[in-house]
Amino acid sequence: MLERETAPVTTGRTATDEVFQVEEHGIDPIPDVERHGGAKDVFWLWFGSNLTFTYVINGALAVAFGLSFWQATAVVVIGGLSFLAIGAAGLSGVRTGTATLVISRAAFGRRGNWPAGLLNWIVSIGYTIVNTVVGTLALEAFFADLGWHGGHAARALALAVTLALTFAVALWGHATVQFAERWMAYVLAVGFAALLVLVLPGADTAAPAAAPGASGWSLAFVVMLAGPFSYLPMPADYTRYLPRTTSLKALTWSGALGGFVSSVALGVAGVAAATQVDMTDAVAGTESLLPGWFQPLFLALVLGGSVTNSIITLYSSSLNLQVLGIPWSRARAIVISAAVTAVGSLGALFLTDFTTSLLSFLSLLIIVFAPWGGVFLADMVLRRCTYDSAGLHADTGGAYWYRSGWHPAGLTALVAGLLFSALTCDSELWTGPLVAPLGGADLTLLGALVSALVYVLLARGRVTPVQ
Repeated sequence: MLERETAPVTTGRTATDEVFQVEEHGIDPIPDVERHGGAKDVFWLWFGSNLTFTYVINGALAVAFGLSFWQATAVVVIGGLSFLAIGAAGLSGVRTGTATLVISRAAFGRRGNWPAGLLNWIVSIGYTIVNTVVGTLALEAFFADLGWHGGHAARALALAVTLALTFAVALWGHATVQFAERWMAYVLAVGFAALLVLVLPGADTAAPAAAPGASGWSLAFVVMLAGPFSYLPMPADYTRYLPRTTSLKALTWSGALGGFVSSVALGVAGVAAATQVDMTDAVAGTESLLPGWFQPLFLALVLGGSVTNSIITLYSSSLNLQVLGIPWSRARAIVISAAVTAVGSLGALFLTDFTTSLLSFLSLLIIVFAPWGGVFLADMVLRRCTYDSAGLHADTGGAYWYRSGWHPAGLTALVAGLLFSALTCDSELWTGPLVAPLGGADLTLLGALVSALVYVLLARGRVTPVQ
């Protein structure tokens, strides 16, 4: 029953949100008396969590798709601007005190929200596995630089250390996540700034011999926007403790600036590196451009960035499991996510071609999350980000029960967006039938616009702000 899902762990005292103490709240609404912090906390969260080497890889991929230095840089900047939506979506957490995937029940219905919740948990774990693998390989290379070539033993130890760093912070919960992201950001920002200074001067800014075409441009945008889009189901997870007086303007700009600065800086570093060396192995390619004294520090940066990003995806996955009905506390639920991450990482590190298959699978999930994000954001705008808190947490009945727990408008809009994205997707695992007629363009991301427009047409006048 939902009452069991949302009830906080009781200890005979008021729950607190303190660093290095296990957070007692899960998806239950945070009481006003326990709200604290300010919009600047959101800056550090998105800034720190996006200081990840993944953006270097994404920038390099834009060049691999045929874009010049300046063209790829423009795509990187436009991708960074998408964090405006992530910052704005955090207002729902301020207004309701609960997690994003609880709030999305308003758009899809109590039962209609469950399938997207399951898929979000899968993608969260998938991205956590990818970051864990990248961090593990960097730490293994660091061991090798120190003179230890331990084979499977070195890789296993590197995996254990990476998982332990991620799991410990995510287990402690919200306050420790915020604390870790901020202090790791201080160190990582200095290191990655040095990386940019070392890599950028050698960039080849000449235009390529052949134009990238529609396919190259669209694939570059999909790669750069997939990361920010994957965050849409989680902004409220990190704003639900903020006071209700926190302004939309401050929240939006703080979140947007944090994600923009880190993602753009690292994306440009990847673009610059890809114009100089082969980036098929992005870590090795980037490392070859660096002086010997900086290479061990670079590997530490890759590890640290992987951990900062994995922390927020793993933390949100524990709230996600509560949304799916796991009748456990957040701290206990996170053990499930950590165990699946460990198993998946073992497979990625020790099974042939597992990582390639996983990345291809994750690229398909934008087909789901672009339309999902379109519906969620459109619903938030129509409601002016006001919700019936009791209705969001009601097991049956209430404002968001609709037709037996399913919201026809939200689900119809989602399906419309899914169909559009599937028809126009160009992935290794799936190529939509409209890709060729469109000249090879991948228009998957426009599924968000399609679903948002359909939702507004179907729900306008019926979905209104809570008085």
